[in-house]
Amino acid sequence: MTKHSNTLLCLGDSYTIGEGVPLHESFPYQLVQLLREKGLHFQAPEIVAQTGWTSFELAEHLLHTHLNEHYDFVTLLIGVNNQYRNLSLEDFKTDLDFLIKKAIHLTGDKNERVIVLSIPDWGFTPYAKHKNTTVISEEINDFNTAVQKAAQQHHTQFISITEASKKVKEDETLLAKDHLHYSGKAMYNWALDIADTVVELLK
Repeated sequence: MTKHSNTLLCLGDSYTIGEGVPLHESFPYQLVQLLREKGLHFQAPEIVAQTGWTSFELAEHLLHTHLNEHYDFVTLLIGVNNQYRNLSLEDFKTDLDFLIKKAIHLTGDKNERVIVLSIPDWGFTPYAKHKNTTVISEEINDFNTAVQKAAQQHHTQFISITEASKKVKEDETLLAKDHLHYSGKAMYNWALDIADTVVELLK
């Protein structure tokens, strides 16, 4: 009998693609690598994400995309472009509700297998140095409060990577070359946190 090979769908924006780093250094690929090292069978991740996407654009894309009917795990990391473009937090909450419900549906209604990630705080990157970083951080916090609340309401996992994203101030090796996105090293740390959750769930 062949061992079940787990499937992973990762929904998001540039942070999910790993903008500025090779694909294998993106957090979905590093996550699968970590899980395989732990002896778990995982297929290569399926990524539905694009640089610049807002929650609405991701939702819109999902309505017109043919996906597999079922995934063992789904990650969701979205919202930074809503904040960046000064879009409404209320509209974001509506999109988020749709996206989480869609993710839950794709896991066969196993809420606990949906992993929602908090939004990194780009206000700490060199890219933001001529902007109002206090306002950026406050707005990201507001969005993340909504993200955490939605995850709790839908009984999904919630992992915060925001504090870790602030370490770029002291450690530039956590940044990609564009000084806005994160390096493979930073995303490895995100992948570690997610891997721990997945291992726990597969016990």
